Amino acid sequence: MKAGILGYGNLGRGVEAAINKNEDMELVAVYTRRDPAGLKICTPGASVKHIDALADGKEDLDVLIICGGSATDLPEMTPKYAALYNVVDSFDTHANIPKHFGAVDAAAKAGGKVGLISCGWDPGMFSLNRLYAHSVLPDGRDYTFWGTGVSQGHSDAIRRIEGVLDARQYTVPVPEALERVRRGENPELTTREKHTRECYVVAEEGADLKRIENEIKTMPNYFADYDTTVTFISMEEMKEKHAGLPHGGSVIYSGETGTNGMKHVIEYSLKLDSNPEFTGSVLAAYARAVVRLNAEGVTGGKTVFDIAPAYLSPVSGEELRAHWL
Repeated sequence: MKAGILGYGNLGRGVEAAINKNEDMELVAVYTRRDPAGLKICTPGASVKHIDALADGKEDLDVLIICGGSATDLPEMTPKYAALYNVVDSFDTHANIPKHFGAVDAAAKAGGKVGLISCGWDPGMFSLNRLYAHSVLPDGRDYTFWGTGVSQGHSDAIRRIEGVLDARQYTVPVPEALERVRRGENPELTTREKHTRECYVVAEEGADLKRIENEIKTMPNYFADYDTTVTFISMEEMKEKHAGLPHGGSVIYSGETGTNGMKHVIEYSLKLDSNPEFTGSVLAAYARAVVRLNAEGVTGGKTVFDIAPAYLSPVSGEELRAHWL
């Protein structure tokens, strides 16, 4: 399977690592908006090309994995390239998924390709587990807890504050809320009751620390609705203790069956040393499925809900039935 990667940030590098772990995949090229001459990748023999090389649809690719941002990159890039190549993205702005899907579906159908969106662990693996649980136990409700882990978007929001040199923000589930859900209590939980936010900040020398802390804690859409702690640290401590990008979380579903209200709790959890490397691994598996579907004549937009599990695996159906079922 010949794969291309569009974008070479943390996620693009994670996808590259995943492709190199799969014997049935080959990284053909990385495409970038930067000067290709200045970009060094980890895969011997793979090319680095400018994004313009994709424009005519003639690159020798079975699938293009698009590793841009959900705010501005993916809404433009995924429909554009879905008309030319089989594509996979990790679009994660939940409220805009229906609109994004519509654009990708139309483009992919017009081009005779498959475009799979919103692939990763949430949306993605967590979405599947919410769907499985609701389907098996229709009388119930789901809860999603994220963390403990680094939120790259929230960390970036802090770094944009005047006087901040660097920052990491950790999303942390509230233990009491987590345990209540695991006990099957089905509590009504506010945003503040489910998660806290821990911020580690490196400030410029002489910066107003109280102002920075207040700007963080009152930032709408990011921190204002959460109990937030801000800890100022040195750049040395940041590099030593907070260089990684761990994450994870849990989907917990509590439901009832029968006339006597028998309770059941389903839990799916992840603990990730590297958010981008795990997300890249999910993207690579679904890229395999996209290529297989298109080879069968399937076209149009897809999500993880539409992909049968066997399409994700490099293992044959015979081996899956003999050893995994």
